[in-house]
Amino acid sequence: LESDLGYLPSKKGTLTSWAEQGILLLNSVLTVRQSEANSHKNKGWEKFTDIIITKLNEKSDPVIFLLWGNYAKKKSKLINDKKHIIIEGIHPSPLSAYGGFFGSKPFSTVNNALKSINKKEIDWEIK
Repeated sequence: LESDLGYLPSKKGTLTSWAEQGILLLNSVLTVRQSEANSHKNKGWEKFTDIIITKLNEKSDPVIFLLWGNYAKKKSKLINDKKHIIIEGIHPSPLSAYGGFFGSKPFSTVNNALKSINKKEIDWEIK
């Protein structure tokens, strides 16, 4: 957020304001054993999150899908890119963030996409 929009990191903020503005943060797999990435892969979460994406895809108003990482990018096949906007990027995890996430300006990219469809920009500041 700092390198993209100039917001300094918050030590005690929450992402509640993002949710209130319509942001849904959704991983392909919603649980994991501590320190074991992908430990709950293929346990049914993928089907559940596919249903959520499919339901969002049915909306008549454009939805902006921000797909971070290879698992998320595979979900693009569930999205009608003629009706919705798909923005793909590197996953922000500590393992891959320096491989292209930092400097990619995903938050301002989303706001530019919102402006292009005459929608209100997101206030990304963590409060």
